[in-house]
Amino acid sequence: MAEFSAKDVAELRKQTGCGMMDCKNALKDANGDFEAAVKILREKGMAATAKKANRIAAEGLVDIMTVGDTTAIIEVNSETDFVAKNAVFQEFVKDILKTVIACKPADVDALMDCKMANGEGTVKDALAEKTYKIGEKLSIRRFSIVEGTVSTYIHGLGQTGVIISFDTDVAGKDGFAEAAKNVALQTAAMPVQYLNRESVPASVLAEEKDILVKQMQQDPKMAGKPVQVLEKIVEGKLGKFYETNCLMDQLYVKDDSMTVSKYVASVAKELGGNIKVTGYIRYDKGEGLQKREEDFAAEIAKMVQG
Repeated sequence: MAEFSAKDVAELRKQTGCGMMDCKNALKDANGDFEAAVKILREKGMAATAKKANRIAAEGLVDIMTVGDTTAIIEVNSETDFVAKNAVFQEFVKDILKTVIACKPADVDALMDCKMANGEGTVKDALAEKTYKIGEKLSIRRFSIVEGTVSTYIHGLGQTGVIISFDTDVAGKDGFAEAAKNVALQTAAMPVQYLNRESVPASVLAEEKDILVKQMQQDPKMAGKPVQVLEKIVEGKLGKFYETNCLMDQLYVKDDSMTVSKYVASVAKELGGNIKVTGYIRYDKGEGLQKREEDFAAEIAKMVQG
């Protein structure tokens, strides 16, 4: 019979984060060999990941980290919102962010092969272990890396994350950080599709114009007008499209007498320099993912049946 003490079980639990019975059984299967027990638990973690592969993970959180001139945003999903409030899960997400910044992988597949910044094997191994410990499917959905001057904002418990990029010569002046944060807050509060009207694809504009022309053709008051006249009217109506879909054309939420573009220009003038918003990234947790549907009656019946 394998020889190990309660202290060994406690130490294994401390190192792996696994349950007491799992640690006890691992030591038993490993004939008391501590390192072999750790390996067994890791292998179980991989098995747990495989079993949960087809389950829905659309909760979790979005987080952001800046180290030097590099900023990274990431979305890591779990099956339930409860896990997003778990300190172990939150720390795991931060460790992955550190790894993204250190490794700068091209995509999620490449990230999986990166060594964790905290030294705990690869990201793939760490994800498997956390899946086993937490007991839910965990998934690294996406990440982005930005270099240079930025402002960031996270809404709620990782519900929405925003990075705004700037090209400016007044980053070090008092007032810039607050103004930059205001633009980030704007982007979180008012979702947009494009940075400015110049970044709207020609195909999108053509489709929007076509829709507006057809709408007017169905209006008895407009139906008899030549297409050329309707197209000129459409050009005027596109202002509303830009205001709705382009960040720099949006009305500034803290003062709707001006657009975001005019707000940024006013701050630049006040600080005596130049400020240009060069890009933005916005992640909404679970955006576009199928949500898990809870069947509590079935769940309770299953528990009753054992």
